[in-house]
Amino acid sequence: MSVPAPPAAVKTVPLPYDRGQLEERLGPSWKETLSELYRGMLLGRVLDQRMLALQRQGRVGFYGPTMGHEAVNAAAARALDKEDWVFPGLREQLVALLRGHPLELYLDHLFANEADPARGRQMPCHPSARDVRYVSMSSNIGTQIPQAVGTAWAMRRKGKGTVAAAFFGDGATSSSEFHAGLNFAAVLDAPVLFVCANNQWAISLPTSRQSAVKTLAEKARAYGMPGTRIDGTDPIAVLTELSSARREISAGKGPRLVETVVYRLTPHSSSDDPTRYQPPGWAEEAWAHDPVARTEGLLETLGVVDAKGREAIHKEIEERIRKAVQLAEPRSPPGPESLFEDTYRAPFPPLTEERDRFDMEQGGHFP
Repeated sequence: MSVPAPPAAVKTVPLPYDRGQLEERLGPSWKETLSELYRGMLLGRVLDQRMLALQRQGRVGFYGPTMGHEAVNAAAARALDKEDWVFPGLREQLVALLRGHPLELYLDHLFANEADPARGRQMPCHPSARDVRYVSMSSNIGTQIPQAVGTAWAMRRKGKGTVAAAFFGDGATSSSEFHAGLNFAAVLDAPVLFVCANNQWAISLPTSRQSAVKTLAEKARAYGMPGTRIDGTDPIAVLTELSSARREISAGKGPRLVETVVYRLTPHSSSDDPTRYQPPGWAEEAWAHDPVARTEGLLETLGVVDAKGREAIHKEIEERIRKAVQLAEPRSPPGPESLFEDTYRAPFPPLTEERDRFDMEQGGHFP
């Protein structure tokens, strides 16, 4: 898979806002807010492009791009409080970065080196970011949903005013974890924000073949909670809705489900070929709703950022990523002795014996 690019002659669908509407939705500092959203989205886009290239060069083992989801992730990072918990699906790594997780540390994770917080034991693109309350994701579909509910319930019992945000795709709404999680959250009034990133493909299965309802948001009503559906390629709409939902949840009004309709602009992962299952014309429709291009168009129309300014931001982000790669790639992988570390607080005889036996087999070099 080469780095994805829009098909020729794709016309981007413009974002439907003027200055007055933006000020009404985002407040008097709308220019700063919109510019910040754009910078965050562009970081995700450039990072994806760079990492996909490295994966194809054999320098990164696996990569799951987020292209097309950037508006949801950038808006969510801004809408959530710093004390809130994030339980990601498969394409929310940008949320961790925009909440303050160091880019350099994320690159350590992608290269699975000795500085990786997960010590190389997790798939790439599945980071652990305890510093920003971002829980390591799982490729098992839907597992994060009941985990978020349990955390939210615990926080409420402790008297905390925090919210747990559970992110998942359209495919997860067909899982038993979705049913259990939403039912549990509604019955216990747990402060959970459920965010469904509906990119219309559960890998190769279209939404129409996995659910008979017209929208995934309407599933929320069956569990006794509000559900809304919005354009997930519109960062203003996403920020407005998620901010409002978070306020309602934090005020004790129960959980909420927000369905964000997005377009996956890439294969499901670096191991997928979407041309085998997506219909003709799909790529053109998807790229017409590219959230980064839509936001760039709005910024240019309103005179906030011109082509020269965009190029400068792009180069700045590219340089930041280049430096992070230069630091992370040469670092050594975790040593074999790390296999016996971290799981238990203190060594105990069976573990120590196993470690010593393994060390002898390796030539006796453990520290």
